[in-house]
Parts: sequence; structure tokens; C-alpha cells
Amino acid sequence: MSDENNVGEDNETVTGIEAPIYLKYNFTAGAAASRFLTRIKEGVLTGQRCPRCSQVYIPPRGSCAACGVPTEEEVELADKATVESFTIVSIPIPGNPIEPPFVVANLVPDGANISVIHLLSECDNAEVHIGQRVQAVWKPQEEWGYALDNIRYFKPLDEPDVPVERIGKLPVTGLEG
Repeated sequence: MSDENNVGEDNETVTGIEAPIYLKYNFTAGAAASRFLTRIKEGVLTGQRCPRCSQVYIPPRGSCAACGVPTEEEVELADKATVESFTIVSIPIPGNPIEPPFVVANLVPDGANISVIHLLSECDNAEVHIGQRVQAVWKPQEEWGYALDNIRYFKPLDEPDVPVERIGKLPVTGLEG
């Protein structure tokens, strides 16, 4: 192929173009995700328990990632959780309405063994730490839809920290339960 096909109006070689692509698509949730989203619309967090290893997944996936067996037992979870890990986002994300700095955390809800990612707020970002106890702050019920963003964010609780070795092992009733 000759360079004459790659030359622009000013006789310079064209090395790239900017071409934004917009995709419109529909997502079809499977059975496990549909039940999870229906319960979220009701203001309830749910997971599914593996019949082999007893791990509780949120959001439910319909099968255990560790064992590969189907999961069908629904488990109602608390809207309290423990910070498993976190990051402080200091760089603006294009199209994101949240102004940095803000905290994104992997949170393990009480009664679950696997974390879910969500925002932390109503806190000093420098004081967020692993093992910290947090609780969901829900949108007003009339704004609820079929999405995890029915929870605006999680905020710190005045509860003792969970020791690292106990994160993901709390019952639905929490640290004291």
C-alpha cells in the first residue's frame, strides 16, 4: 500500500483520527440477577449461598465461582457492611457527576462472604480504613428502581472495627450477632 492513500489535505501523513462511538444496548439479566434487582427495588439486599462451600455471593451470579455449582438459596443480607479495601479517587472521571476526591470501597455486607463495590460518604476520606463498619444510605423510596444505585452511598457507623481475619465471616446480625 502506498503512502499516497494515507496523506491528508496538507500533504502530511494521517496517523490517526478521533471517532467517538456511541453504543446503545439492552442488558438481559439472568434469573439470579433478576431476583436480586427485584429485591433491590424493594429495599432489600440479597445474596445466594453455595450449597457446597456455603459462601454467600452478592450480587448473586447463579453459580459459585469457587465450586462451579449452581446457587439457588436466596439469603437476605443486612445493609450494614465492613470495608474490605478502598481507594480514594482524586482524578475527575469524564461524565461522572461526583467531584473528587471520593472513596470507592469493596464492602462485605453482614451475612455475605464476597464484597460489593460502592461509594463511601459522610466521612473524612483520610479516616477510612479496612475493617471499618458502614451502613447504606438509601435514596427516597419513590426514586428506587432496579439498580444498586438505590443506595446512594455507605456511611461510617460508630461501631468497633472488624478484625481483618473476620471480614466476610460476620452473620447478618453483625459483629455482635
